Amino acid sequence: MSICHFRALGLAVSVAVVAIAGCTTKSYVHTQTAPLIGQTDQLENKTAENNRQIHDVNDRAMAGIGKAQGTADSANQNAQNANLAAGNAQAAADNVVHRADSLDSVVKGLDSYKPVSSVSVTFGFDKSVLTKADRDQLDAFAGQISAAKSYILEVTGGTDSTGPAQYNYDLSQRRADAVVQYLASKYGIAAHRFYLIGVGKDVEVAPNTTAVGRKQNRRVDVQLLSNMSDQLAETAPNQDKAN
Repeated sequence: MSICHFRALGLAVSVAVVAIAGCTTKSYVHTQTAPLIGQTDQLENKTAENNRQIHDVNDRAMAGIGKAQGTADSANQNAQNANLAAGNAQAAADNVVHRADSLDSVVKGLDSYKPVSSVSVTFGFDKSVLTKADRDQLDAFAGQISAAKSYILEVTGGTDSTGPAQYNYDLSQRRADAVVQYLASKYGIAAHRFYLIGVGKDVEVAPNTTAVGRKQNRRVDVQLLSNMSDQLAETAPNQDKAN
């Protein structure tokens, strides 16, 4: 074999080695990079899923916040409406309730009205809010009012002897107002039927020297008066039995 043939054979072998090496390198690179690409794809998928979950949680949170805010706004509006209604009712009562400066002015000109029935409710010290027991008593009393004809209600608020006179006048008025507001709003009694006065500590129904007596003086007396003779005749036997 000639030298030329050896050279040609060597060249062919070199080319084959280079080709084999190139294929091996490409296969190795592919083998090494394929897992990396797969991991990158998985990471991107997880990131996308996490983003979707974050957006979903955020959407639910915002929806919950919106719903809670709507409920709060609705409750606030209802409270405002209730306060407005109560204020209007109080203003209406203030405009038409007969408010007197003395007991004489309450009964003046009402000589034709005679007592039919009465009720008294008491209050805690320095309080002007009706208790459940007070409301129960007024509810029982209101049953007689519904059957009355041509009637008025004389409402007298009082206090014990503790505290300044002017403060007690104001407190006794607030107590009488609480009774008027309850009866007027729950039973639809027209405000002009009420004759209201706060006598403070001026009129005692019991001695202020004892705790029991002071409690009795912290009261509101409500008297149902009528000028219908037939109604007075009907209620007289009941009053006699009660006495």
